[in-house]
Amino acid sequence: MDNKTIISQGASSEASFISRVYLWMALGLTVSATTSFALMAQPALLQAIFTKPVLLIGIVVAEFALVIWLSAAAMRMGASLASLLFLAYSALNGVTLTAIFLAYTGVSVLTTFAVTAGTFLFFSVYGATTKKDLTSVGSLAMMGLIGMIIASVVNIFLKSPVVYWISTFIGIAVFLGLIAYDTQKLKNIRAMGFQDAEMEKKSAILGALMLYLDFINLFILLLRVFGKRRD
Repeated sequence: MDNKTIISQGASSEASFISRVYLWMALGLTVSATTSFALMAQPALLQAIFTKPVLLIGIVVAEFALVIWLSAAAMRMGASLASLLFLAYSALNGVTLTAIFLAYTGVSVLTTFAVTAGTFLFFSVYGATTKKDLTSVGSLAMMGLIGMIIASVVNIFLKSPVVYWISTFIGIAVFLGLIAYDTQKLKNIRAMGFQDAEMEKKSAILGALMLYLDFINLFILLLRVFGKRRD
C-alpha cells in the first residue's frame, strides 16, 4: 500500500468521525426541540412542572447529574449507555429550555437559532481547518467562562443591567472560542487513533456533548441580544 492510499484512508476516517459527532449533536438538538414543543402542547403538564418547585428542581438536578456523569465516565461505560444518557440529557434540557422559549416570541427564537447555527458552523469549520494551535484560546475561554459564571451568580443579588450585559457579551466570546477549540480538539483526538470501533463511538458521543453544550449556551446568550420578549 503506498503513501497516497494511507493518506486518503486517514482523511476519510477523520471526516467520518467528525460527521458522526455532528450527527449526534444534531440528534441531541432535535430531541431537545421535540421535547420542548411537545411539552408546550400539554398545558397541564407544563403548569405542573413550572409551578411546583420540587419537581422543577428535581429535573434540574437530574440534568446536571447526567451531564456530569456522562462527561466524567463516558469512556468507561458502553457506547449504548453513553448514547442513552446523551439522549436523556438532551430531553431533560428540552424541558428546562421550554421556560426560555415561552419568554420569547417564536419568530425571535427561530431567527436566533438560525444565527446561532450559522455562527457555530463558521467557527467550527475554522477550528477544523486552521493550522494555528488553539490551546491558548481554549484556556482563555475556560477562564472567561469561570469569570462569567461568577459574575452571573453575583448579579443574582446585584441585579445590575451593566453586569448582565457585560457577562452576556463575554459569554458569547467565550463560547465562540470554545466552538473552535473543541472542534480542533476532536480533530486531534481522531488523529491519535482509537483502540477499537467501540471507543470511537464513545468519543463521538462525548464530542457531540461538548459541541451541543457550546451550541445551546451560545444560543441562549444570543437570544438575550436578539430575542424579543413576549408582551
